[in-house]
Amino acid sequence: MTLDLIRLRFHFRAAGSLYFPPGKAGNTLRGAFGIMLRETAGTGEYASIFEPKAGAGPSGLADSPRPFVIRAAHLDGQTIPVGAGFHFDVHVFDLTAGRRPLIVAAFARLGEAGLAPERTRAELLWVDEEEVAITLDVPPEPASRIRVEFLTPTELKSGQQLVTRPEFPILFARLRDRISTLRALYGPGPLDIDFHAMGERAARVTLTCCDLSWHSAQRRSSRTGQTHPIGGFTGQAEYQAEYDGDLGEFLPYLRAGQWTGVGRQTVWGKGEICFQLCS
Repeated sequence: MTLDLIRLRFHFRAAGSLYFPPGKAGNTLRGAFGIMLRETAGTGEYASIFEPKAGAGPSGLADSPRPFVIRAAHLDGQTIPVGAGFHFDVHVFDLTAGRRPLIVAAFARLGEAGLAPERTRAELLWVDEEEVAITLDVPPEPASRIRVEFLTPTELKSGQQLVTRPEFPILFARLRDRISTLRALYGPGPLDIDFHAMGERAARVTLTCCDLSWHSAQRRSSRTGQTHPIGGFTGQAEYQAEYDGDLGEFLPYLRAGQWTGVGRQTVWGKGEICFQLCS
């Protein structure tokens, strides 16, 4: 049982001075990508990539998760000089034949039309491609304590309410549901696990240390003119299992979460995490 994806790394060269606003590089790229995809792909392909409709997703989602996420946080607040190179990643979960060329074509067109708020042109130099498969049902490795770092603003919900502390059962549930939904929509099918039993075991993992900062930010929709909050917490949290080794079964989901993100608005790079084992 795996989560399969393709990591595309787009390498560009700026034709002019290019500025990415703090905290908004991923959202800026996402919005411009949608505009270009509408121009370069057919109506059906555009909808399946950028505006998938609800159907197989978790209850409460108005729309299905998009089959990609953008990784561009390293560009936040950066000014790219004329002639300098830069890159960003796109993780693609829909491996249907023909999807990757559509995404590449849209980003190439985006560079020609102009990037960032100033619409500065950039030349697509090349695209690196890596096939990734994260095995989810490997035998559990011993792990009793882990540290999770929330690299980009993260918003988690529990019972339709935003939470201020990433308690482990909430974090795991959001990871599990997102991975299962991506597999159901774009892969071989939902997770074949006992959701309830794993949730009960996750509830025995304790949040022992929490050092978080809240980031407030908004985005303005170019289509509707409305503003939407895009903030969240960053920082780190440490977790301790009730019994030695009991965290091992959750590590594959955390590894997958490093590629999928967790929580709200992951498509433009929110909810990016990494983790390490603690001695």
